Amino acid sequence: MHKIILTGDRPTGRLHLGHYVGSLKNRVNLQNSGEYDEIYLMIADAQALTDNFANPKKVRDNVLECAMFYLACGIDPDKTTILIQSEVPALTELTFYYMNLVTVARLLRNPTVKTEIKLRGFEESIPSGFLNYPVSQAADITAFGATTVPVGEDQLPMIEQTREIVHSFNRIYGETLIEPKELLPDEKLSRRLPGIDGNNKMSKSLGNCIYLDDSDEEITKKVMQMYTDPNHIKVEDPGKVEDNVVFTYLDVFCHDEDFPKYLPEYKNLNELKAHYQKGGLGDVKIKRFLASILCDVIRPIREKKLDLMNNLDYVYDIVKKGTEKANIKANETLKKVKTNMGINYFDDENFLKEVKDNKKN
Repeated sequence: MHKIILTGDRPTGRLHLGHYVGSLKNRVNLQNSGEYDEIYLMIADAQALTDNFANPKKVRDNVLECAMFYLACGIDPDKTTILIQSEVPALTELTFYYMNLVTVARLLRNPTVKTEIKLRGFEESIPSGFLNYPVSQAADITAFGATTVPVGEDQLPMIEQTREIVHSFNRIYGETLIEPKELLPDEKLSRRLPGIDGNNKMSKSLGNCIYLDDSDEEITKKVMQMYTDPNHIKVEDPGKVEDNVVFTYLDVFCHDEDFPKYLPEYKNLNELKAHYQKGGLGDVKIKRFLASILCDVIRPIREKKLDLMNNLDYVYDIVKKGTEKANIKANETLKKVKTNMGINYFDDENFLKEVKDNKKN
């Protein structure tokens, strides 16, 4: 069986380091692994509209922005198909059919949906489109025959909901849809990168992000504002590395080869941590070290994105061709679904004969 990946993002703003750690870097690794026959990377604009329906311009303005970040981070359009969700009509039609297989009570029990409803203040009045976005995700996954869906742990209930829909459809209409499996990132990358303020989530709305196109000056300024150990007041004071945002970032981004370049008095991160815990190492020094590392990570992404901004026709063409390819794949699935449901009236040469026979009987 073919191994196929589907993944994607909602185009509601610039992508930040949390996206890079949580998904983008892993997607590039999966793309280059040679283990997968097809990879679809979806700009989920239709899903973004479920809670941005009153401000469609916000979504529209970020569709190509999202594609540029993908390409700047190393997504290769020859290996990965980039598509726009709303430009694949089969996804909407599949969603409609799948909605009959899920109860409202089941959707409301979905832990991810419950969290998102509370986050967006929808408790009293939930838009039906938003409530049904797990069904829409099931349509996205099954339309491309995805066998693998890279997700974080918070998205596992969504994959389970998709599997339930697949089971129900196949039980009622016969074996049609492929059951997907989740792919969790390795332990280091699976952690949610905290915001620079220490909040568990890096979020545009909280203003605690380091963006993938920030300048070196912006990166340095934000790192210098990072939350550390509030009891580490003087340089000589012992400091905690646990729950210290600077060291959380260093755990993710720092490598041994960074030390000869930026902090040669230490061999590795363990030595740096030991000195900080003992006392005698100031926050400013470790922040400057982190800022240098993050500038090295983000600079090539920013420069590549700047090049792409000057060549938007190229980006547009990639997304258009990717979406055309995605339509072919999704339409094949839709045809199979409608055939097995018996609603392919004009493609079924037996339909009219069956009607006439029924009239005779």
